[in-house]
Amino acid sequence: SSSCDDTQMPESPAPSPKALTELPLLPLGTVLFPGALLPLQLFELRYLQMIGECERQGTGFGVVTLTQGREVHRPGEAAEQFEPIGTRIQIERIERPQAGLVLVWCRGVARFQIHSTAQRSDGLWRAQVQALPPEPSLAVPEHLQHLSDQMHGALQSLSAQPSVVPQWNEAWRLQDCGWLSNRYGELLPLPLTMKYRLFALQEPLMRLELVGDLVAPAEPSAKNPSGPGEKPPANS
Repeated sequence: SSSCDDTQMPESPAPSPKALTELPLLPLGTVLFPGALLPLQLFELRYLQMIGECERQGTGFGVVTLTQGREVHRPGEAAEQFEPIGTRIQIERIERPQAGLVLVWCRGVARFQIHSTAQRSDGLWRAQVQALPPEPSLAVPEHLQHLSDQMHGALQSLSAQPSVVPQWNEAWRLQDCGWLSNRYGELLPLPLTMKYRLFALQEPLMRLELVGDLVAPAEPSAKNPSGPGEKPPANS
């Protein structure tokens, strides 16, 4: 039939070649959540060339989380290995304070899944990646409202700090499970494996529920040491 209902399409395990795009990769000892700002200092030749190519072509690159190896490769060391889900970035600002050093402010845009990788002779990783579907917009449920309140205070104090590039470049969606849980993933001081686990979850409500387990609601009289900011006084 000529009509096509996407909701009835079976999920195909192998993406069509059209669904894949090629991205240069920057493996880092961090997890970059969509919407988060990532300032970088790049000095390795492979990444200076990558940034030059991105600038000329108006493209971005992908940030992936290291599981083995270091951010700066040294001869004789094990090759980098990284997690299969990463973040496509857009470049918001570039500065070149001196020869051989580039400062780049990147914004996490969207998650992708790696399907294959290849390493160039200069050490730069390139990958065939598939964009993960955008997350549905889900309202924050009543029992997790304290997370929205706490994050509001944290964002206000962080946004007041001077910054070359705005920390967040969009309206705060404090009642959206995906946006709110991404901010907690970005700001909570969690072990890398836990951050990646939150990041790789493609269920915004489940991610926020997990955050709720990590950030217990504070007693009205006590400060919450695990939250990104002090809990504002409860409105009774």
